[in-house]
Amino acid sequence: MARTERLILFSIILCAIPTHAILHAHVDSVSLNDRVVMTLQRRGIPQEFIVVLVSALPILELRGGIPLSVYTFDMSYRKSYMLAVFGNLIPVIPLLLFLTSIAKLVSRYEPLGGLLNWFFGLTRRRGGLIEKYEALGLILFVAIPLPVTGAWTGAVASVLFGLRFRYALPSIGAGVSIAGVIVSAACWFGINLFS
Repeated sequence: MARTERLILFSIILCAIPTHAILHAHVDSVSLNDRVVMTLQRRGIPQEFIVVLVSALPILELRGGIPLSVYTFDMSYRKSYMLAVFGNLIPVIPLLLFLTSIAKLVSRYEPLGGLLNWFFGLTRRRGGLIEKYEALGLILFVAIPLPVTGAWTGAVASVLFGLRFRYALPSIGAGVSIAGVIVSAACWFGINLFS
């Protein structure tokens, strides 16, 4: 296993652990989020970095980052938007460039391989818009701020459907920008898109 592949696999697992913990705390999810944020703040991590980190995580993405920055950190909508969009775009380039290598590596290990195959199947089923309209479909797919749509799934879908990097990256960037506007507007009107 190459050093780069090990580093990418470690990063994915590192991102999956906090996401899994936050999503599976059904009983006391508000206090879990508060505890995670307070722990990070006590360690001296700036609020801006916390927003970027939350926005970079799969599933949470912008739907977690913008409300966190607006409601918990009392940041302006403009600053929240910029930090969350930036954070949401961080994993896109590595996913577009290394997903095929990562998939081959992960598929060797049975529990992870089965999970990866399930996610790829789900992405293929949900990615009809991308398959039909390619770059435009990818923009629309990423722009819809719902679970299993977003930058992470859009990057995976673009690799699965064979979109070229030069089309996939700007399309995902445009979709994330639109999703950021939608989530910011939802926060403005008091609508929670994450629950």
